[in-house]
Amino acid sequence: MTPRPLAFAAALATLALLTATGAGAAPAAPVDLSPVPERLGRSALPEGWQHGPFIEIFVRGFQDSDGDGIGDLRGVTQRLDYLKDLGVKGLWLMPITASADHDHGYATTDYRAIEPQYGTLADFDELIREAHRRGIGVVMDYVINHGAREHPLFHAAAADPASPWRDWFVWSPQPLAELADWDIWGHTPWYLPGEQVPELPEGASAPPKPTSTPLAPAGSPRYYATFGPDMPDFNMRNPAVVKYHADSLRFWLNRGLDGYRLDAVPHLIENSARDWNDQPESRALTGDFARLIKRYPHRFVVCEATAEPKVYTRPEICGSAFAFGLERAVIDAAKGGDGADEAVARVARFFTESPLSMATMLSNHDIFAGRRPWDQFQGDEARYKLAAATYLLLPGTPFLYYGEEIGQAGVAGLPGDAPLRAPMSWTGDVRGFSSGTPFRPAAPNIATHNAQAQAADPGSLLNFYKAMLALRNTQPALARGSYEAPLAQGRVLSFQRAYRGERVLVVINYGQEAAQVALAGLSAKRPLRRLHPTASTPARPPMPAPRVDATGRLTLTAAPLSVQVFRLR
Repeated sequence: MTPRPLAFAAALATLALLTATGAGAAPAAPVDLSPVPERLGRSALPEGWQHGPFIEIFVRGFQDSDGDGIGDLRGVTQRLDYLKDLGVKGLWLMPITASADHDHGYATTDYRAIEPQYGTLADFDELIREAHRRGIGVVMDYVINHGAREHPLFHAAAADPASPWRDWFVWSPQPLAELADWDIWGHTPWYLPGEQVPELPEGASAPPKPTSTPLAPAGSPRYYATFGPDMPDFNMRNPAVVKYHADSLRFWLNRGLDGYRLDAVPHLIENSARDWNDQPESRALTGDFARLIKRYPHRFVVCEATAEPKVYTRPEICGSAFAFGLERAVIDAAKGGDGADEAVARVARFFTESPLSMATMLSNHDIFAGRRPWDQFQGDEARYKLAAATYLLLPGTPFLYYGEEIGQAGVAGLPGDAPLRAPMSWTGDVRGFSSGTPFRPAAPNIATHNAQAQAADPGSLLNFYKAMLALRNTQPALARGSYEAPLAQGRVLSFQRAYRGERVLVVINYGQEAAQVALAGLSAKRPLRRLHPTASTPARPPMPAPRVDATGRLTLTAAPLSVQVFRLR
C-alpha cells in the first residue's frame, strides 16, 4: 500500500485524452486537471444562513423538467418557491457531477462536469442564482475518497502499471490469500480490474461473491475499493491527487456554490488491515479541505463521518458532522414503545455530550440510517410529528430528507437504498413529478401524502413542518442558542435554548397520558409567552400560558402526544 514516487509535473505536461469506456479504447473526452486559482468574493447570502434548516435532495428523484422521467437541476429550480415556503435556508444536493452509476452519483467520472442527465453548467448557474435570490444556499456532495471504475484515469492506471496515473489509486501485488486479514463490512476491499460483485439484494445478510471474469490475470495487482469494485479509492497520500481535489473544490466555489457535504471522510487513508478507518491522516486531510472551503466567505461544510462524528465536528477538522445515533434515539422516544423512557433520556443527554454544531436528521438516503419515517412510524402521524419537532427544536443544524415533510413512504421490493430514493410525491399521481415515465415507482401512499394535498390540509404533516421551521427561523434561540436544563421525566422531555437574552422552553410529551411537569431554577415571576400551539394551531387549542412562581418554579400540564414551546420573557 506504499505508493511509489510519481513524476506528476511530467505527467501533467503530457495530459492525455483518455477514454471513459475502457482501457485501450480510442481517446475520448479530456480529463480537466488544470489548476484552479482561488477567487474569493462576497457571499450572496446573509450571515448565519448556515444554521439552516437544510433539505437533502436526490436530484434524480425531485422534479423532472423535460419529461424524460429523471429529475434534473431545472426541476429543482422550478421548486424553489416550494422550498422557500417550507422554510429551508439551504439545499444539500446529492452528487450532481458526472457519474458512471447514473443513479446515486457517488461513482464520479468527472469532478468538474454536471451529470448529463441532470443538465448543464448553465442550469447549475441558474439554480445558484435563483436560490440566492430567495435567500437559500446550495451545498453539494463531494466524493473525495473514491471515483468510478469508469473514470478515465483509473482506466489508464489499470491498463498500464507504468502509467503516470497508476499512483492515483491504491494497489497491492499480494495475492488475495495474503490479503485475507482485510475485512470491510464483511467483504474484501481488494479487487482485480474488471471484477464485479452483484448488487446486494434487499435483506441479504452477506455480500455475494464476484461472478464475472476479471479482465486481468489472477496474479495481477489488486486495487483497493472501500465501497466495492465499482468505486476504486484514490491514493490520498499522493500530493497530486490531493491537489486535484482541492482544485475541483475551488472550481465549484468559484461558480458561487455555498459549501459541501464531504462524503465518507474517515476512509481517506488506510494504514493496515486493522487500521483502515478514521486514521489520524484522514482527520488531518479533512481539516485541510474544510479550511480551503471556509476561506470563501459564509461557506458551510458538513462531513459524513459515521466513525467518531463528534471528533469530526471539531473546528480544526470539519466543524460539523452528522449526529449519527441521535436519529435512532429520537424515533425510539417518539414511538413510545418498550424502552421509550430510556430513549427520552438519551435524547435529553445527547447535546450535553456533543457539540451543538452537529447536523441532525430523522433519516437520509442511506438505509443504515433507517427507513423513511413514515414506514418507521407505520403511518402514525401524531408520533411522526413528535419526532420532527424534537430534532427541529434541539440544537444542531437540521437536515430534512426530501419527502419527509409530507410523510412520503418508501417503495417496497427494491434492493439496497433504492426504497428511500423514489420520485417526490408532488401530486396524487406521478404526473406531478414527470410528464414521462418515472425512473422508479412512486411511493405507495402518493394518493394521500403528496405536497398538493398536504398544503390544503391545515393539520397535515407538511403544515406542521412549516410551523416548526417557522419557529426555528423566527426564534434565534432555537436556531443558534445554548442547550440548558435538559430534563427527562418519564416520557416527557424538556429543555431550554438561550441566545442574546432570549430564552425558549420546549416541552414534549411522548406519552399517551397527560403529565404534570415541574421545572425549577427559572427567573421568579417571569411570564411565559406561548409560541406553540397557538390559537391558529389546528385541533390543539392552547391553554393559558403558565407563569413562574416566586420561587422560580413552574408547573404545567403536558397533554398526551404534545409539543409546547414558550418564550420566557
